[in-house]
Amino acid sequence: MSNHQKRLSVPKSWPVERKTETFTVKAGAGPHGESGVPLLIVLRDVLGYADNRKEARYALNQDNVLINGTAVSDEERPVGMFDILAFTEREEFYRVFPGEGGRLALTPIDEESAGSKLGKIVNKQHVTGGDVQLTLHDGETLIVEDGSDYDGGDSIVVSNDGEEIVAHFEYEEGALVTAVNGAHAGEIGTIEEIQVTPGSAPNNVLVEQDEGEGYETIADYVVVIDENFTGGDDE
Repeated sequence: MSNHQKRLSVPKSWPVERKTETFTVKAGAGPHGESGVPLLIVLRDVLGYADNRKEARYALNQDNVLINGTAVSDEERPVGMFDILAFTEREEFYRVFPGEGGRLALTPIDEESAGSKLGKIVNKQHVTGGDVQLTLHDGETLIVEDGSDYDGGDSIVVSNDGEEIVAHFEYEEGALVTAVNGAHAGEIGTIEEIQVTPGSAPNNVLVEQDEGEGYETIADYVVVIDENFTGGDDE
C-alpha cells in the first residue's frame, strides 16, 4: 500500500497547498477518520520544524512531541480537531482548532491548558455493568458511572493523565459554539435557536454573532466551547 496521498484529493481540513506538488504523506490509522492530518504535515508544512520525513522521525524519536499528553513516534499519526500538541523541549503548546475555510490551524496555549482536551459527545450508550459509554468526535470512548448529565451534542473537557472529566458544556440555546465544517467553519458565535427537523433530515442551528450577521448550519457541524477555546485568553 502506498504511503502517498494525492494533494488534489486531500480533505479540505488538511493545511497543505494542493498545486505545488503532486503527492503528500498519507495519514496512518488512528483517530479522526479521514479528516485526520498526518503529524508529518504539521511538523513540516505548518510549523517548519522538519524539512522532510527523516528529520521528523529523528525529532519524534526524542520523545519530546506529545499529542494529548502521550509521546508520539509515528510521523503518520493523524492529528485532528481539538487535539493538544506539546513540544516539551521548546516549551510550546498548541490546540488544533478549525481555521478559516475549515482548515485545521494551531492556536498557542499555555502549559496548564495543554493538560486536557475538549471532545464533542457523538454517542451515548449503556454498557455491561450499568455504566455509560460516551463516544467523542475523534473516536475516543469514556466510561462514566452516571451518564444522566450528558447528552449527544454536549462537549466535555477530559484530562490527559486520568480521563477525568474536568468541564462539561451543554448543547443548548445560548451556548458558545464554533462551526467545524461547512461554509462557516472556524466561525464562533452563540446558539440562537436549535431547529429540530422532522424525519431523517439533519437538525439546523441558528448562530448569532457579536460581529457579523450570524449564520445557519446543521447541528453536526457545531461544537460547544467556552471562552478559553477562542484563543483570546491563551495567546
